[in-house]
Amino acid sequence: YVSYTVPVAHPFGQSICFSKLQTAGSHHPTPTPQSPEHLKFRLAGHPRKHNEGRIEVFYKGEWGTICDDDFSLANAHVLCRQLGFVSATGWAHSAKYGKGTGKIWLDNVQCSGSERSISVCKSRGWGSSDCTHDEDAGVICKDERLPGFVDSNIIEVDERRVEEVRLRPVVAVASKRVPVTEGVVEVRYKDSWVQVCDNGWTPKNSRVVCGMMGFPHERKVNKNFYKLYAERQKNYFLVHSVACLGTEVHLAACPLEFNQANATETCPGGMPAAVSCVPGPDYAQNRALKKKLKALRTVRLKGGARPGEGRVEVLKGTEWGTVCDDRWNLQAASVVCRELGYGSAKLALTGARMGQGIGPIHMNDVQCTGQERSLWNCRFKNITAEDCKHTEDAAVRCNVPYMGFEKTVRITGGRSRFEGRVEVLRSGANGTQNWGLICGEGWGTKEAMVVCKQLGLGYANHGLQETWYWDGSNVTNMVMSGVKCTGDELSLSQCQQHKTVSCPKTGARFAAGVICSETASDLVLNAPLVQQTVYIEDRPLHMLYCAAEEDCLSSTAANANWPYGHRRLLRFSSEIHNIGRADFRPKAGRHSWVWHACHGHYHSMDIFTHYDLLSINGTKVAEGHKASFCLEDSDCHEGVSKRYECANFGEQGITVGCWDSYRHDIDCQWIDITDVKPGNYILQVVINPNYEVSESDFTNNAMKCNCKYDGHRIWLHNCHIGDAFSEEAERKFEKYPGQLNNQIS
Repeated sequence: YVSYTVPVAHPFGQSICFSKLQTAGSHHPTPTPQSPEHLKFRLAGHPRKHNEGRIEVFYKGEWGTICDDDFSLANAHVLCRQLGFVSATGWAHSAKYGKGTGKIWLDNVQCSGSERSISVCKSRGWGSSDCTHDEDAGVICKDERLPGFVDSNIIEVDERRVEEVRLRPVVAVASKRVPVTEGVVEVRYKDSWVQVCDNGWTPKNSRVVCGMMGFPHERKVNKNFYKLYAERQKNYFLVHSVACLGTEVHLAACPLEFNQANATETCPGGMPAAVSCVPGPDYAQNRALKKKLKALRTVRLKGGARPGEGRVEVLKGTEWGTVCDDRWNLQAASVVCRELGYGSAKLALTGARMGQGIGPIHMNDVQCTGQERSLWNCRFKNITAEDCKHTEDAAVRCNVPYMGFEKTVRITGGRSRFEGRVEVLRSGANGTQNWGLICGEGWGTKEAMVVCKQLGLGYANHGLQETWYWDGSNVTNMVMSGVKCTGDELSLSQCQQHKTVSCPKTGARFAAGVICSETASDLVLNAPLVQQTVYIEDRPLHMLYCAAEEDCLSSTAANANWPYGHRRLLRFSSEIHNIGRADFRPKAGRHSWVWHACHGHYHSMDIFTHYDLLSINGTKVAEGHKASFCLEDSDCHEGVSKRYECANFGEQGITVGCWDSYRHDIDCQWIDITDVKPGNYILQVVINPNYEVSESDFTNNAMKCNCKYDGHRIWLHNCHIGDAFSEEAERKFEKYPGQLNNQIS
């Protein structure tokens, strides 16, 4: 059966967290904890990010606010921890996030900052206040979750409220098929599953249920078949009336009528509600349909670790751009999710929670009813430069169909649940099922990415070819080899693999392993800078000995008349930004970095970037490559501190929000074009080309430019990141006829 728990979202998209805490029952200045009671906390107000807002407390069945009198950063630290964040970075007074309603629960709160609950801090006591809602306090929390804190926005509800819903297939064949697209609607009640009466049941109700199950649309169901089935069953109806509008993200958000405990007939003349859903293209059997629909999309998700989540990007004209998070809520997020073939939205995320985009921001103040076919049909404002920054990029996490992929793979032997040797479930000839290892030969980051995604553990930090340092007491045989993935697969079984196992090195120490992580880096090149700084230099050979030693010249340089003559170099500056959610660090530890005496620095990665000049039909005519001279933070955005510096054998890397600059005048920051004839070309730069280091998005690692070389001068234009244009514009770019007299023709 498919059972799916979905957070009950607040209609205004507020983040809600709760924990079991001691609460104060007295009105003395120093309250004493009495009986344990559920306190719940949430962030509310507008405009705000997911980690800031008016702080609201749920106490004695009622939501209320906290007054800003005597408020401090120490108070904010305690409250942010109760919301599941590691600490506070600031607080706000005078109802900065708007005025709350109802009770003002606490006033004159004074915490030291180390308390585990706001209820044990000094205050006037619960409900005692001389404030108005003009003085509502807010908190700004550090955007880092406490380990193990469930990232949730469930409102705690009484036992008669609907939280868990499932579709139970009634045909034996259907019960073995995933995803389950049709069945009887059941809700969890106490420790069992109960039915919903179908009297007055509408397609709008079905739409809400399908959305929860991860499906974009509902379809008609054969009621006669279910009537026959219902007559043979004993049904217990908990709910006898549902009246959804069709835009809700959860059945609990619809008006529901529950049966009274003493009612004799709970569903007169009716039967259990049954629903049939249409799966989206990723989960449909028809693969041709999937391809066709993907080509027509004007909305996409980027940078997410799981299916159905990511930063929202929209296609305007020929260019992809992001959406600003002002007013971003579950209705708008659900339109995106359904448009992409998923269900309704589980979360509407703000503050670039899925990493920052690059390029234009196309939409702001998006307002949807939830019925729209596309985000473009919703009301929105066009962006002006001062409206939004990429730190405000909107993202979504959609409900996706339950596929059971996590049951066919596991990781074992590691020190935490995020790491271990990979084992896959294989069916034997006699019908037995058993776990087996994967050959480490050829195993890399992309393969590891699929495993981490399949297990819901985020991104892959590393794909390991040897795992001798982990516990090997329960190892099994190798059952899979030659695994090659693109990284987009939903499970390892969808990747290429050998038909019969062939592994040069057997034994557990050479089995494939993974280390997963909730976050990953994301590198992108500043494309306009390359275009602005390009030029040609004829450099004398006697100045190129070091560069030759580091393989930075084309192969014909070996036959040159050293030290006389010169090489012609295409030079440009590059800036590599980390726009992800984790620092970019070299895979190899510093013990294995290579010292180059000639240039006086360490290389932490053999190949960090490829520079290629391609003919219009895509063949390579010249190339350059660069080891990581030294990965460091050359500069950072406001409020971000540099962490990596190469000097004195320092740590290497690129911090989130920082960039590494390579000026046009340093060695190897070039392509040797001595042997290239005049003509039209494509310049291509690829960062992290061997996928050595994990990133949340590899599709933006390549940059391409149109290039015109007349034998004396060179021009670049149309420089862009590999996935910045529509597919049609990208095809036209590659057929570009060239330019004359420095004018684009």
